[in-house]
Amino acid sequence: MAVFTPLTRAQLEVFVQPYGLGPLLDYQPISEGSENSNFFVSLEQGEFVLTLIERGQSHELPFFIELLERLHQQGFAVPYAIPTTDGQALRQLAGKPALLQPRLAGQHVRHAEVAHCRAVGQWLARLHLATAAQPLQRPSDRGLPWMLEQGPRLAERLDPVAAKLLRATLAEIPCLQAALATLPQANLHGDLFHDNVLFDGSRLSGVIDFYNACSGSQLYDLAITVNDWCSQPDGQLDASRQQALLGAYSELRPWCAAEFAQWPRMLRIACLRFWLSRLLAVDGQPGLSGQPKDPWQYQQMLACRWQG
Repeated sequence: MAVFTPLTRAQLEVFVQPYGLGPLLDYQPISEGSENSNFFVSLEQGEFVLTLIERGQSHELPFFIELLERLHQQGFAVPYAIPTTDGQALRQLAGKPALLQPRLAGQHVRHAEVAHCRAVGQWLARLHLATAAQPLQRPSDRGLPWMLEQGPRLAERLDPVAAKLLRATLAEIPCLQAALATLPQANLHGDLFHDNVLFDGSRLSGVIDFYNACSGSQLYDLAITVNDWCSQPDGQLDASRQQALLGAYSELRPWCAAEFAQWPRMLRIACLRFWLSRLLAVDGQPGLSGQPKDPWQYQQMLACRWQG
């Protein structure tokens, strides 16, 4: 279960009353997710998702609320924060920051096909184009400085082959840092994995879980997405899915020359980010609960990205 703070019906009944959406009919914990507690909530006037924020600083939550409200106003199907009748979008429940959001239609896909990858590429390009002119500023709390801080310590606990792979990728970070200023910037989703995208057939119907959103290089967001959506079980990239995703993206937001030059390195750094975070989760880092995801998947993926 990915619910770290259980709630009672009585707590929820009190919490939902100020929204003016009718009484609580039903609620159900959501098992997906690895960082926050989520519940499906049925009220008289519709279906909603309640999120308790378990990780991160509460002072950063206005960033997420404003970003999602902007995207909602521009027609994106995203889980924006619904305000109470007196205008409160961010509230407290069980001692945690809490948001009530609309429940989006659609289902997660377990096995991505070309059509799914094309739709994801289009959506990501739209996100970057919508925010490139005036991105809301928030550096990632798991960006390059975090990788340089956590990586060397974690390498000491790995077997020699894995440690060599990790250190070789860390050694690329200074070169990438120097190039970042030349790459197009925008607001990034930062975690556009299978379990954060909803589909109705092959039509993308919504995107959820923006709690890794930040400002930064658009290419980095694209690399994170390609690694998840286009990788085969052995870690190699599937050519047809990668071509579909990148082709759909670049039709709307063409790449610059500097991005082409940094693409192989960016794919590796994007692997490193999730390898490290999964190693920390397995290590029992405070604040990370639930069933941790397998770090080996991203270790294997990273090894493949070095092979070309």
